[in-house]
Amino acid sequence: MRGRNAERDRIEQLLGDARQGKSGALLVHGEAGIGKTALLDHAAGRADGARVLRVEGIESEMELAFGGLHQLFLPVLDLVDGLPQPQAAALRAVFGLTADDVRDRFTVGLAVLTMLSEAAAGRPLLCLIDDAQWLDQPSVDMLTFAARRLRAEGVVMLFAVRDGAPGAAVKGLPRLHVEGLERAVAAELLPGLPPYVADRVIEEARGNPLALIELSAALTPAQRAGRLGPLALPEEGAGLPSRIQDGFLEQIRRLPEAAQAVLLVAAADDSGDLAVVLRAARALDATVEDLEPAERAGFVRVAGTVVRFRHPLVRYAAYQGAPLARRIAAHRALARALGDAGQAHRRAWHLAAASTGPDERVAEELERVAEWAGSRQAMASASAAYERAAQLTADPGSRARRLVRAAWRAADAGQDERCGALADQVPLPLEDPGVAADFARARAVVELGFRRPETAARILLACADPTGTARPDTVASLLTDAVHAAFSAGDATLIEEIASRAPDLPVLAVPARLFGGDVPGALDALRTLVQDGRDPDTGVMERLMTGIHCQLTGDHATAREVAAGAVAHCREQGIGGWLPTTLHLLARTELALGRHDEASAHAAEGLRLAEYHDLAHRAAHLRAALAMTAAVRGEEEQSRALAAEALAYTRPRGVGRGTADALWALGVLELGLGRAQAALEPLESALRPLECAPESPEPESQPPGSAPEPPERAPRPLDWAPRGAAGPPLCLPLLADLVEAAGRAGRPERAAEPARLLGDWATALGQPVLSALARRCQALTGPDSTAEEHFTAALALHENGSDYDRARTALLYGEWLRRLRRHIDARHQLRAALEAFERLGAHPWAGRARAELGAAGGETGLTAREDGPISLLSPQEREVVRLAAAGESNREIAARLFLSPRTVGHHLYRAFPKLGVASRTELAALLAPVHAS
Repeated sequence: MRGRNAERDRIEQLLGDARQGKSGALLVHGEAGIGKTALLDHAAGRADGARVLRVEGIESEMELAFGGLHQLFLPVLDLVDGLPQPQAAALRAVFGLTADDVRDRFTVGLAVLTMLSEAAAGRPLLCLIDDAQWLDQPSVDMLTFAARRLRAEGVVMLFAVRDGAPGAAVKGLPRLHVEGLERAVAAELLPGLPPYVADRVIEEARGNPLALIELSAALTPAQRAGRLGPLALPEEGAGLPSRIQDGFLEQIRRLPEAAQAVLLVAAADDSGDLAVVLRAARALDATVEDLEPAERAGFVRVAGTVVRFRHPLVRYAAYQGAPLARRIAAHRALARALGDAGQAHRRAWHLAAASTGPDERVAEELERVAEWAGSRQAMASASAAYERAAQLTADPGSRARRLVRAAWRAADAGQDERCGALADQVPLPLEDPGVAADFARARAVVELGFRRPETAARILLACADPTGTARPDTVASLLTDAVHAAFSAGDATLIEEIASRAPDLPVLAVPARLFGGDVPGALDALRTLVQDGRDPDTGVMERLMTGIHCQLTGDHATAREVAAGAVAHCREQGIGGWLPTTLHLLARTELALGRHDEASAHAAEGLRLAEYHDLAHRAAHLRAALAMTAAVRGEEEQSRALAAEALAYTRPRGVGRGTADALWALGVLELGLGRAQAALEPLESALRPLECAPESPEPESQPPGSAPEPPERAPRPLDWAPRGAAGPPLCLPLLADLVEAAGRAGRPERAAEPARLLGDWATALGQPVLSALARRCQALTGPDSTAEEHFTAALALHENGSDYDRARTALLYGEWLRRLRRHIDARHQLRAALEAFERLGAHPWAGRARAELGAAGGETGLTAREDGPISLLSPQEREVVRLAAAGESNREIAARLFLSPRTVGHHLYRAFPKLGVASRTELAALLAPVHAS
């Protein structure tokens, strides 16, 4: 470990923290041979008193779903019995111990988190994951999922990854880059070499410790003595790992042929199981005695029943250096050796590796492996199995079906680009309507995931008619998915076009009638849809669209009920892939009800999940929601950064809904800060993508975190000429803010038409929340003689609605009264507004109310809201405390927030003294006023 002081210190700090009950994770990365494995060995050697679990990735077996996770947990499998039943069942299923399906990968991730926590009970736990790039992706996903959520369990997780190697992606962990050794340290590894020779070896090795050792070991006596001219080292153009592998290969070829055969079988095997290796080696005329030369040469180590290579490059050289025919023979031998029950998935992959052309029997076995992996939420492995099955399939129809399934599973795994690449390989045309429908969905997933939602909607719409003739059972789901994508695009015309294809379908009847001008019919259809949605068997998409329709028609209370039910359904049924989307809907309903803290908590949880699984489209929507909550609180820098990051994604892709929400947040931020003219531009811009009005061309991309480019000229007023009945419902939430901004900026002509449209829709929809906002806007745009009537009516309509909206109406009413010099009446309204804004944490709005109250001669001694002791808690402590106050147990909270139960307990242990409470009962009493507000 010469020259690795900084790296050792960082690892030893993690180990020291673990002894104090803290958890940590680190991704150690660098080129092959740079010393990553040595650092993991050092960690194992310094883990005094800790339990150590270790697994090594193997390239030839990286498609075996959850194989790495199973190998890591083998020494502690008995702990599975102590997990909560759903988690225990999920782990048993993914390890192949039961035939049960796994409904959601998040349950597996939570089970891994709990397993690590339990394995650390009583003493620290060190998990070493070497060559993680060659571990199967489902295992890596679950291990990193857990690593990112460890807090107070005393667990250290070290992942080692080779830079530049294709394979599993390790995301979201702190990184430690291992670089080459300094020249002086490198020289210490070359004792006895003449300076000229040592300098040349150091130059070739570029500080790589393994290269230093192997290149010096490969020197001939003459070269070591330095009696030759230029050293006969590998060519300059060869990559360093290739040079090292060539050195290993040269040494392997010096072994007896039978020893090379045993090494080849061990290299092709993933388990390290000595018995399996020896059974397979017998087919290549090798025995256990033939392993001895490889052991003496230091290529492998045998401990008990496990055989391990001393370095991944040795394994790679032993495998890749063998002729193709020998590799095929090794895989066939392993397939025969693994013919026992419980090894079918590994056997199938070895048979596939041994296949050189179409083989339907092997393709069918791989398809069964894919189905097994998919039933356990190992979607990346399922996709790989379907793809290899397709490659072994001669029949074009069966090949198309398997490729479509490979693409669909890649989309489920969040591999959108790979999904697109697989879809491009599908032979067309497709004769099977069911396969055609799945093909359309796969292509739509790619478009919605990181391209254009409008294209996704049109792909699904185009497939609905021809597919529906032969498979009418597929039409409903195709059109529902299409209308959902069209909502994301903010394309009202497209929404109406899709919904009108099946106006009798309950979930499409609402937009078909509402956007077609039949408001009473739409409301009748929505009531039926809401009632039907209370059936426990209702699917997630139907719940989601019902909530969207409720929001669209201004029924935010019902929308929240539906959204909360959709989130609960996802949690209870283990449908975690939909959680970011349902949490986004729930956050939007909380925003509409003025419950900004709750909205922020739900959006933050959704964003964590979306970012982890690379759901960039949904992450952009969630950032826009968080930009709004930050805007209300006056967190200017945070709001602008979130909005800019959302816009960088949504604008070039035509995600109209996300673009509008991000711009709306910027407008509300400016409005709250008293900059009405600055608010007007983003608010009017927010309406354009929803109204389908032409916009200036946007740049193809914008750096994340950058601010939107300022317009070169003042934007023209919106053209409010009718574009059909579909437009206004999409932009109803923005109209009241636009009216206020235009009025305060001295541009009444830009407020009149939005106020009229809001009034018309409020009358048609009959929702008090919309009627209150409409009356407020009428007060702002009408004559003074009728303003007071509208203001008082608006306040009455707000009575059972949003405290935030009511406070904003009171603020505007107070400002109007002060302008008329009715200071006593003004002070009453302004003081009510100030108290509400303080209680809600709407700091810029409180500042406006305080200034107006002072100008009206009122007492402004109220201070900015501090939330009492709650303000002392971290965001995660707040969320844990909120759920604990609601009566949830530590394990229930852990499942909700994807934390370990120990971390939940740690947060409560830290929060109770800050809050001055000693029990959950006291906690609930303390937080009751906050919830009531």
